Amino acid sequence: MKKPLIKIAVIHGPNLNLLGIRETEVYGHLGLEDINNKMRARAEALGLELQIVQSNHEGDIVEALHQARLTARGVVINPAAYTHYSVAIRDAITAIRLPVIEVHLSNIFGRESFRHESVTGAVSQGVISGFGAMSYLLALEAIKYVVEDSRLQ
Repeated sequence: MKKPLIKIAVIHGPNLNLLGIRETEVYGHLGLEDINNKMRARAEALGLELQIVQSNHEGDIVEALHQARLTARGVVINPAAYTHYSVAIRDAITAIRLPVIEVHLSNIFGRESFRHESVTGAVSQGVISGFGAMSYLLALEAIKYVVEDSRLQ
């Protein structure tokens, strides 16, 4: 009998739908669908099933986190600009009581000083930042590791 897939919610925040055309010197040339396809391929190899959503709206991201509580065992999230100030998303991460890995394409600590603080990262299991699209693939590895090892939750 085949082992059931582990369901993971992947939440992309604002402006990530413009990847590949916005600030390519910072975020690279891959579009969001390219990154999603890379994640799907990696997830299949890891035995994960992804539920992927992107929104430019804070409330939609909060709702996606609430939904993940009911349908997933962990979350990979790139809150994008909301990383630095969204108490609503931070509170949702805390409320859902799932392991969360925060991910960023760029190294947020090597950019403008206002990007150095992550209010959402402070309540996440961990943060992966600065590896471009590979950040997402590393986050899938991390969330699988955390979900499978209850001592890390």
